Amino acid sequence: MKRLLFIVFFLLYNGVNAQTFRSNQQISPDESALAIQYYQASDYEKAVVLLEKLFSTPNNEAYFDLYFNCLVKLKKYDVAEKLVKKQIKQSSQNEIYLIALGKLYQEKGDLTSASKIFTEAINKLPKDEYAIRSLANNFYRFENYEFAIQTFKQGRKLLNNNQLFTFELINIYRFKKDKPMLMQEYLDALSSMPQLLAQAEAVLPAVFEDKSDYQNFQIGILKKIQKEPDAEIYVQLLTWNYIQQQEYDMALRQLIAFDKRTKADGGTLFNAIYTFVDNGAYETAIKAYEYLQTKGKENAYYLPSKIELLNTRYNIQTAGKYNVTDLDLLAKDYQTLIDEYGKNKNTLFAIKKWSILQAYYLKHPEKAGTVLEEAIKMSGINSTDIGQLKLDLGDVYILTNQPWEAFLVYEQVSKQFEGQAIGNEARFRSAKLSFYQGNFEYSNGQCLVLKAATSQLIANDALNLSLLITDNIQTPADSNALKMYADAEMLVFRNLPGEAVKKLDSITLAYPQNSLADAVMMSKARIFIKSSDFQRAADLLKKVTEDFKDGIWTDDALFTLADLYEKKLNDIIQAKLYFQKLITDYPGSMFSAEARKRFRNLRGDGV
Repeated sequence: MKRLLFIVFFLLYNGVNAQTFRSNQQISPDESALAIQYYQASDYEKAVVLLEKLFSTPNNEAYFDLYFNCLVKLKKYDVAEKLVKKQIKQSSQNEIYLIALGKLYQEKGDLTSASKIFTEAINKLPKDEYAIRSLANNFYRFENYEFAIQTFKQGRKLLNNNQLFTFELINIYRFKKDKPMLMQEYLDALSSMPQLLAQAEAVLPAVFEDKSDYQNFQIGILKKIQKEPDAEIYVQLLTWNYIQQQEYDMALRQLIAFDKRTKADGGTLFNAIYTFVDNGAYETAIKAYEYLQTKGKENAYYLPSKIELLNTRYNIQTAGKYNVTDLDLLAKDYQTLIDEYGKNKNTLFAIKKWSILQAYYLKHPEKAGTVLEEAIKMSGINSTDIGQLKLDLGDVYILTNQPWEAFLVYEQVSKQFEGQAIGNEARFRSAKLSFYQGNFEYSNGQCLVLKAATSQLIANDALNLSLLITDNIQTPADSNALKMYADAEMLVFRNLPGEAVKKLDSITLAYPQNSLADAVMMSKARIFIKSSDFQRAADLLKKVTEDFKDGIWTDDALFTLADLYEKKLNDIIQAKLYFQKLITDYPGSMFSAEARKRFRNLRGDGV
């Protein structure tokens, strides 16, 4: 199949239109299709009979590749040689037949004659880019990749341009998995074509097999940096290479050295820190932000670094099992920032983070409510931000046992932003509040409205909640079990994970025949993920995918499980397995498109 694709590609490249196959009325379209079908099935004995007839028809040289290859596959070398030499005599200017003759000699084992033909063709190349590409493509057409490479390299010499044919050579090296040459080609090209960086970062992991490949690449990058110490592109590549090996501090060291050497403003380093954060290297990110702050308040990245440092500490300290003392210090640092720069739209992020810490971690929801009420009245805040602040305030009202106030705020936002994402979010929070209170009928009604929401995530969450309710209120026992489950979800909302797990575990004890098993496991898995207990979460998610193949949470469980294996458990094989299962078994899932993208990336499908 791959061989046929090569042939078709190069026929098209050389301008042979598909209509050529039917240009003569003596040829039956059925015969043409049947010949190709036989060829694809490797039934060369049947294919060669039809192809001989098709090729012998005038003006049907397009069948040459298929016919010639059939003869070679069947080891009918004498017939093939006679065919090729006849074509050379008739079309001496068409080098494809000469290359085919060389290919034939290769197949017969006469490597000397083949090499002589190929070398002469390369040596006769004119200073013409089209002619160079044509010869290289003809070599590629007959799977002579080394001679295709030689052709492109000779072309660079003839045209005195080492940047020519970069993409073609990269593709060949990648196809051959020639790691040393692929690395070198990227390294040579990047200084003049920095736009290749993203491609290199996508392609190389698919070719590299272990850490030694990254270490070899690192040697090449360092040599380039020695020759071009001010070339930022190589610093970016080295940073990426260290990150692939999870050597985050080494990456930071290189970035700081470059920043000092070039007396830069810190922009390259600041942008790179997001990569550390995305990979969970928070401690390294903190060191980077602290370094940037040493540049002084007049530096453009001083305040952004101070802000991101606080946010990074927030990510660290609120993940897993948190320490109240650390979070209290963090809240004070946010307060210091607010005091220094005032309460305004520029410090709104700090106000939000401070209020979350007070409400959910430091157990001072009243303080959070007061600050949010004040923030809503601040001037210069756009309507969407005000709407979001109101939603946060509604959540705090639930924590302070003011459900009616929360309901009023949610309704206000849902009406003000009717049909918009934030309006749908407000309606869903109202539905969740009713669910927590055991008002299942009203909650389900709100969810049914949201099933048509433009936001796929909200629509999916609303559908799941609706199905959860309708599937578990058929009997009094079911309804009572669902009330216990709603109580557990309220404990999760209040950030009381230990109590939530106990409540979830008690449901089966109180109602052994309940139908909430998959929902309970999903809730516990989410709690374990938040507390960084990833293996326990994975075990529960697996059970959901195995025991509830038609359940409402199964596609969600598959995606979450694959994501855990990819990002937290570092098991790419398992991640690919579960992404693929989701794609295959649940093609209609809202997670399917993202799963397909992630699966292809893990498989190494490149640029």
